[in-house]
Amino acid sequence: MANINMNKNYATWRTDSLYVSAFLLAKGLTLASIEKLSTKKSLFVFIDSPDRESLLNQFNFSPKDSKDCLIDAREFVSAIKSLKEKLYQYD
Repeated sequence: MANINMNKNYATWRTDSLYVSAFLLAKGLTLASIEKLSTKKSLFVFIDSPDRESLLNQFNFSPKDSKDCLIDAREFVSAIKSLKEKLYQYD
C-alpha cells in the first residue's frame, strides 16, 4: 500500500476509477493513499467529505455542458498526471 498520509483519524472513500479520482482531486478532495491490490489494480483512497456524494452525482449524471461538472482542462490533466505519478512511484 502506498500511504500518502499516515493519519487514520478520518473517514475515507475508495474508488478504482482514475477519471473519477482525477475529477475529485481537481474539485478539491484530498487523496489519502493509494492501495495496490495487484500489479494492475489499485484503489484511490480519499479523505471523505460532505461534498463527495454531490460531486459524484455531478460527474455521473450532470447533463452535457453543465456548469456543475466543468473543470479547467489543465487542472484535470494535472490531476491525472499526479495520480499516475503516485501509481507508478510504488510499482
